[in-house]
Amino acid sequence: MTASRMMVTLTLLAALATVVGCGRKAPLDTPYEAAVQARKDAEKANKPVLPEPQKPNSDKPFVLDPLI
Repeated sequence: MTASRMMVTLTLLAALATVVGCGRKAPLDTPYEAAVQARKDAEKANKPVLPEPQKPNSDKPFVLDPLI
């Protein structure tokens, strides 16, 4: 391969990686929020409704939290 052909290949791979890396830009959903959304989606689609999710307990501090 010539140097110019290699540069074109690398440029195309970089562009492809950029496009593939696109996704939803939003904060992550907690398991509780995901379960609530799945329940709403099932009701809209007239599918069997999942059991109501339990609200999580208050956030418990973890030893490594100050590092984050």
